[in-house]
Amino acid sequence: MAAEDNLDLSTLQSQLSETHELWKQEIEKRRGQVDVLQAKIMEVKASIQGSEEESKKELDVLWRRVETTATLLTYLKSKARVMAVPDLAHKSCGIKLLDGVGLVDKEGTPLSSWSRSVDLSSFDCLDDETWIGISRQQGSLDEKDGAYIGELIKSVQMVTDVMEVLVKRVIMAESETALEKEKVSLGQEEIKRKGVQIENMSMKLEEMERFALGTNSILNEMRQRVEDLVEETSRQRQRAAENEQELTR
Repeated sequence: MAAEDNLDLSTLQSQLSETHELWKQEIEKRRGQVDVLQAKIMEVKASIQGSEEESKKELDVLWRRVETTATLLTYLKSKARVMAVPDLAHKSCGIKLLDGVGLVDKEGTPLSSWSRSVDLSSFDCLDDETWIGISRQQGSLDEKDGAYIGELIKSVQMVTDVMEVLVKRVIMAESETALEKEKVSLGQEEIKRKGVQIENMSMKLEEMERFALGTNSILNEMRQRVEDLVEETSRQRQRAAENEQELTR
């Protein structure tokens, strides 16, 4: 009986040992799976964090672009309002009046040499000073964002230059109109002067015609008198001849 109990106890201990070993292996296996899951969770968290940071960067870029666009649009609106007032437009474009020269632009070019077209070649690329100004205003910019803002500024510069050219065109048109008006005024004065001269000449011609008519009348009268004298002389000669014939008889 005691031997059987010992056998059962030994068997139970063996089974318990095997079960413990199986549990230990299972725990190690599960622990490995947990480690794998934890690693995957960390990867997912890192990916989510990276996506959030990337999204934040993209939002910052978009917001910076929106702010820049709004600022430039405000500048263009202000520029347009200034250009609508002639005196302010001239001052904004650097146009001034020089004694002995007339109107000149900000580069000192006189009105007669102004161009009616816009030189677009100056907008092909931005210079270093412009890039430095952009960086100071917007902070650190990547190449893509900087290129976008640079294109915006280039477009604004182009629109501004077009406005200035339009102002110059208006000034040139006004100058040409004033010149044409002056020519028309001079032409009208010349026409009036010629009209007065023609009227004076007509009056002189009328006087000459009247004088000619008077002279012709006098000449006719003198001619008639001469003819009368000739006839009278002829009659007197005839009577003298007759008297002479009678005396000779």
